[in-house]
Amino acid sequence: MKLTDTTLFLGLFATNTLAQLGTPPSGCCATAAMLRFGCSKLVIERLDPLVNPGVVGTPHNHQIVGGNSFNASMDPAVMDPANESTCTSCTFSEDFSNYWTANLYFQARNGSFKRVPQMVNLGLKGNEGITVYYIPPYDGKTKVTAFKQGFRMLVGDAMLRQAEGQQKQLCHRCYSNIEQDPFGGAPCTGNDTSYLPLEKCEGGIRTTITFPTCWDGKNLDSPDHKSHVAYPTTGSFETTGPCPASHPIRLPQLMYEIMWDTREFNREEWEVGKQPFVYSMGDATGFGQHGDYIFGWKDDALQRAMDNRCTGDSCPNVLKTQSSDAAASCTLPQTLKEDIEGWIPTLPGGAPVVY
Repeated sequence: MKLTDTTLFLGLFATNTLAQLGTPPSGCCATAAMLRFGCSKLVIERLDPLVNPGVVGTPHNHQIVGGNSFNASMDPAVMDPANESTCTSCTFSEDFSNYWTANLYFQARNGSFKRVPQMVNLGLKGNEGITVYYIPPYDGKTKVTAFKQGFRMLVGDAMLRQAEGQQKQLCHRCYSNIEQDPFGGAPCTGNDTSYLPLEKCEGGIRTTITFPTCWDGKNLDSPDHKSHVAYPTTGSFETTGPCPASHPIRLPQLMYEIMWDTREFNREEWEVGKQPFVYSMGDATGFGQHGDYIFGWKDDALQRAMDNRCTGDSCPNVLKTQSSDAAASCTLPQTLKEDIEGWIPTLPGGAPVVY
């Protein structure tokens, strides 16, 4: 079953997710809401204004999507992406936020590397990049507070190489065929793994990165880019489980999906007992995958979307959209010129591979 209708996809996805979470699905699809839209590739390069502000040539590269004001510094005291950007690679033309993750590479038996491209997700159009979700609580009643100008956060740890210490809701799904059936369970359930799949995934690999939904209400950032936010004390990420007293403000659920198109590499010879994929920071385990976020929606657009329970990649009379071609045409040249296509002898930045 291959869906092209976004509304049908979201209704079925919400029903299945609620069932997986143990929440009665009765009437769910009338109230379940989630923004789900594509952001095409803006640039791939070694910049990270959160972890390495001001540095051109960070230890590993990222794939970045969103507003074209992305740069090495992005000081929140003087810069608002919504004002500085002239275009965005995302479907919603009022979203100049930046979203970025590590890249995935295939390592051949001769030691050379090739970047793994991404597929456009089910029901969406555009170029390779990231699928972004903003999800309010499924009860249809709990109000969320949209992120504020200057807000930023990080999920994951690029240096992690073991399960211990990994944040919640960061996982991989191995697709057995190109149909990418999305109804096998909510993200990070069932056969999903926090490590990179060890078997050949004929339909590709999905990475899901899910951000905390509780905010301290004071700090737009923190030294580790994590402490100002928290996950609910109980329940799963989209539910109305209580926020900790230290972080009482409910935020929208931000989630990334990256659909890695590993199909061309299934023809390569794999070494027995060892999967050949590695993240750009030299991580062959998968535990080090991470996601960064800098908020950049224009004015109160995101708050209006949450208040109106916008769903999918269109919300008439509430949010402005642009064509997939317009989104894909918003790109940036690399600040640090490096080869990102074809076979390369080492990972960009020279990170050694850790298994």
